Amino acid sequence: MTSIVSAIIVLGILIFVHELGHFIFAKLFGVGVEKFSLGFGPKLIGKKIGETEYLLSAFPLGGYVKMVGEGGEGEIPEEEKARSFAEKSPLRRIGIVVAGPGFNLIFAWFLFIVIFMLGVPSATTKVGEVVKDKPAARAGMVAGDVVTAVNGKKVARWEEMAAEISAAKGQALDIEIRRGAVTKTFRIVPETRTGKNLLGENVTSPVIGVVAAGETVIDRYPPIEAFSRGSSQTWTVIELTALSLVKIVERAIPLDTIGGPIMIAKMAGQQAEAGGVSFLAFMALLSVNLGVLNLLPIPILDGGHLIFYLWELVFRKPVSMRAREIAQQVGLALLIGLMVLAFYNDIARYLVGNG
Repeated sequence: MTSIVSAIIVLGILIFVHELGHFIFAKLFGVGVEKFSLGFGPKLIGKKIGETEYLLSAFPLGGYVKMVGEGGEGEIPEEEKARSFAEKSPLRRIGIVVAGPGFNLIFAWFLFIVIFMLGVPSATTKVGEVVKDKPAARAGMVAGDVVTAVNGKKVARWEEMAAEISAAKGQALDIEIRRGAVTKTFRIVPETRTGKNLLGENVTSPVIGVVAAGETVIDRYPPIEAFSRGSSQTWTVIELTALSLVKIVERAIPLDTIGGPIMIAKMAGQQAEAGGVSFLAFMALLSVNLGVLNLLPIPILDGGHLIFYLWELVFRKPVSMRAREIAQQVGLALLIGLMVLAFYNDIARYLVGNG
């Protein structure tokens, strides 16, 4: 039950943020908004305020903003043409379309800043295991040692230590450690290890053969540093998400890694139980994914509409209705195929398998 409630909260917030982007920019550019719906399908509840009917609909896996004249279907009353989406310039339509994914990315950025202010867990440099017959073991390091400097540069977090080892590019390292009340320095030449990164690519890296003890501290940052770190983290996640999509197309990342609603619900429940910061981080990651995915040039998604309006902007004429209809059908087929794959993976992972 926790997983279902958590998933509803996460998806509800992210869908609201996305549609709010479309809504605000539609209003900003003088476009009338007839409906603002969280969810698709039959209306569960609704209330009309001004010209807009605000709805909660039956199927929660999405939402929509229905604007006056959207899609250019049917005749628009003369008095409504000035407030019609179809009558606005291509640039304004592009702004309205991009605003949805853009708000998701901005929301993720805001969440990451808040996360760094609230505090993120970081592993200390305490060594939990020294791998037998590896460079650190041969030099004399033992479990319980705390690394305090690498090549004269002070380190207090495992990530900092790893970065310094990597920066040396396999050259000999002076590793300073604290063992109880004693300080020692070891001269260690790293060895090269080949493994796979998050994108399934083979990468080589220098290692000395130590494993973190798992001791963590909470690092909290003042607003200015949190802003910087949050911005950097947002961009890193955007890049990683885009590269992951490319690798899926190239089949470097297996298709069975794609997850659907069951996976989201399970992960949302796990992150909610792990605590507020973990839950916010999961929401930020999902918000980036939603923003990037919606910008893909697939008809029926925001990115597909963006292509139509860019065409109109460049060639000074809209894409023909027939071409749009065919493109929408192809896009719908692709989207349904992706949803079927995600559901299949969820069923195989959690209902049939041992997930």
